[in-house]
Amino acid sequence: MKRIIILFLLLVCIHATQAQDTTRLSLLFVGDIMGHDSQIAAAYDATTKKFDYSRCFQYVKPYIENVDLAIGNLEVTLAGPPHKGYPQFSSPDALAQTLKAVGFDALVTANNHCVDRGKKGLERTIMMLDSLHIPHTGTFTDTVSRMNDHPLLLEKNGFRLALLNYTYGTNGLPVYKPNIVNRLDTAVMRKDLRRARELKPDVIVVFTHWGTEYQSLPSKEQKMLTEFCFKHGAQLVIGAHPHVIQPMEWRKEQNQFVAYSLGNFVSGQRKRYTDGGAMAYLELQKIAYTPDSTITSIDSAAYYLQWIQRTSGAKKEYYILPVPEVEHDSVAIKEATSKAAFKVFTDDSRLLYKKYNKDVAEGNTVPLPAMERNTSGILRREEQ
Repeated sequence: MKRIIILFLLLVCIHATQAQDTTRLSLLFVGDIMGHDSQIAAAYDATTKKFDYSRCFQYVKPYIENVDLAIGNLEVTLAGPPHKGYPQFSSPDALAQTLKAVGFDALVTANNHCVDRGKKGLERTIMMLDSLHIPHTGTFTDTVSRMNDHPLLLEKNGFRLALLNYTYGTNGLPVYKPNIVNRLDTAVMRKDLRRARELKPDVIVVFTHWGTEYQSLPSKEQKMLTEFCFKHGAQLVIGAHPHVIQPMEWRKEQNQFVAYSLGNFVSGQRKRYTDGGAMAYLELQKIAYTPDSTITSIDSAAYYLQWIQRTSGAKKEYYILPVPEVEHDSVAIKEATSKAAFKVFTDDSRLLYKKYNKDVAEGNTVPLPAMERNTSGILRREEQ
């Protein structure tokens, strides 16, 4: 009997030793990256006759560059001049250059504006992202490129993620052959998810462009598609398109996370609920028991609110302001009307999330860089 107990304890110790090989990965997802006419005008420097978006992103940059992987929805084309906003977007190349500079690791491009400038616009957008070495998915020049590059595989810190991206439509505009835009077609998605599982990633992410614009709660279709993605192997479902935030759910027991809509990351829209968004922050943990036996799980999940400031004056400027950084800074927002709009946005957002979020609270500190991040995850704002 004593020998059995000793053997059991020895096996427990060996198992515990093997389980010490733990790695972590931090993820940040943001919503719609848009380019209305007023944003293009704000980025133009009349002196240099060039576009510069760096000021717009300067305050949110630490949130993006400190995480291991930051992913957003590029809801414009990079079709070249003439640069225009709504309804058929073509933003200056400087926007993509700034996204690269501030730390975005991948962009999704399947959305209702991806063929605003036709075949040329779709292909030039892909060409520009490739030239900047920004991984992307959702739109493809042809069948061969889709076969080779879909799903998009992202590797970092010993993790391997498979990223898939789909849109509900393209505003009725045609997709010209041989171009391909991924649609929310469950038959196609089922095949894609099966292919993703065969690649044996640690996590499968589905980034969707869906839902009803300006609605704060997900539609029945959004919920059904979420369950479909989870059923067929996805762990993370990230939504965009409504231009307002919708709830997030961390299903701990199922090791699944969904953000139905992250709202506007940057946009010229100023109506209530549309002048900001949320950044979804997750930390993944992978425990390797043996080289061939690993378990990957969501270790923490939180959100950061971000508000889009548009200054007054002849030349309006845009700034993405992370709420934790500016909320208690009395001089961060000087204009009374902007202060009032900021408070309305934060109050509205927190009220929605308090009522509908599931196990996703508000982060109250800038994510730490990987070298400084401890194993306890991020700090969270206490739920009120």
